[in-house]
Amino acid sequence: MYSRVYVEITDICNRNCSFCPGTKRAPRRMSEAEFRIIAEKLKSVTKYLYFHVMGEPLTHPLLTDFIRIARESGYRPAITTNGTLLAKRGREIVEAGIYKVNISVHSFESGEREDYLKYIGDCLDFADYASERGVLTVLRLWNRGYDEGRNIDTVALMRERFPNEWTLGKRGARIRDKLHLEYGERFEWPDMEASDRGNEVFCYGLKDHFGILCDGSVIPCCLDREGAVTLGNIFDEGVSAEEILASPRAVAMRKGFTERRATEELCRKCGYARRFGK
Repeated sequence: MYSRVYVEITDICNRNCSFCPGTKRAPRRMSEAEFRIIAEKLKSVTKYLYFHVMGEPLTHPLLTDFIRIARESGYRPAITTNGTLLAKRGREIVEAGIYKVNISVHSFESGEREDYLKYIGDCLDFADYASERGVLTVLRLWNRGYDEGRNIDTVALMRERFPNEWTLGKRGARIRDKLHLEYGERFEWPDMEASDRGNEVFCYGLKDHFGILCDGSVIPCCLDREGAVTLGNIFDEGVSAEEILASPRAVAMRKGFTERRATEELCRKCGYARRFGK
C-alpha cells in the first residue's frame, strides 16, 4: 500500500506565486465520472488521497462532492491550498469530511499590509475552526531564506491567535491538538530545461507515493508537473493502477532509486530529490 496518492483534480490556480513554476498544460478540471474511476481503481493501492499536484483544489466547484465520494469509498482525503479561498469554502470542506488540510501560508508574498493581515486572519480562522472539529491542519512556511522577514510577523500573529504553550520541534511546532506549524526550505522544481545534476539520486517517488494528473496521466511523484514521466493513464478502460505501477518503466525507476541512481532525465534535473542525499 502506498502512503498516499496525489490526485490533481484541477491544474487551474487563482494565484501566480513566485515559488511555483505553474504548468504549460491546458486548463482542465476533472469530472465526477473521472474521479469515480480513480476512487474505484485505487482502493487496493492507498487509503490517502491528496487533491493536489498543480492547481488550487478550492477552485474546483465539485471539490466537496469529491471529498464525500472519497470518504464513502474508504479514503482519507486531504488538500494542499494557498488559503485564499478558505474564508469562502473552508466550512463546506470540513462538513464534507476532509481529513487533512495543508495551508501554504507562504503563498502571500506581496500586497498591502491590510491584505496580508486579512489573508493570515482568514487562514487562522479556518485553522481554528477545522482543528476544533478534528481536521488535521498544517500551517506551512516552506520558504526559508525567501521570506524577507515576513515569517517573523506571520508566526507572531499565530502566537497571538493561539497563545497556548507550543511544543517546538526541528521542523516546526505542535500548536495544539490537530494544529501544527511546519517549516521547510524553498526548493527547485525538476525541469527538463534545467541543467543535469548528475545520475546519483534517491527519491521516495513510486516507493511511498505517486501522482495522477487531471487528465488521468499517472506520474511517479507530485513534482512532475508536466507529465514528463507518464507511466500510463488511469482512465484507460480495462487498465488497473497495479498494472501501470508494474510497467517496465516504473519498475526500472524503483530499482534505480534503491541503488541511488536516476533512470529518467527529469530525476537528474530535480532539486528537491537532492535533499534526500544530505
